[in-house]
Amino acid sequence: QVQLVESGGGSVQAGGSLRLSCAASEVTYRGYCLGWFRQAPGKEGEGVASIDLAGTTYYADSVKGRFTTSRDNAKNTLYLQMNSLKPEDTAIYYCAATPSVSWCSKFLYNYWGQGTQVTVSS
Repeated sequence: QVQLVESGGGSVQAGGSLRLSCAASEVTYRGYCLGWFRQAPGKEGEGVASIDLAGTTYYADSVKGRFTTSRDNAKNTLYLQMNSLKPEDTAIYYCAATPSVSWCSKFLYNYWGQGTQVTVSS
């Protein structure tokens, strides 16, 4: 069963940092590409970052150099470290998963968590 539970959202000033966590069921963690997707009010949803089973990472241009995603195999947990945050990063962030290797680099997913709010003030 695919299970994804995010935590770690909150409010921060521009230039600050936050780390999001996503606890995944073992089946999900061991067999799926995992990633992050965000949805801001009035904007199209955007794939942010993905990491495949080999540990290869993919990032949207808008977050390259500022965000880092990683997996902790001992905890079946995905992380998104967000640095140098900007007001335009404000969104609900969803942990997501897909079994498709080809979808991983394209930020396309089959499953999503419940989301966590990130608010960046100027």
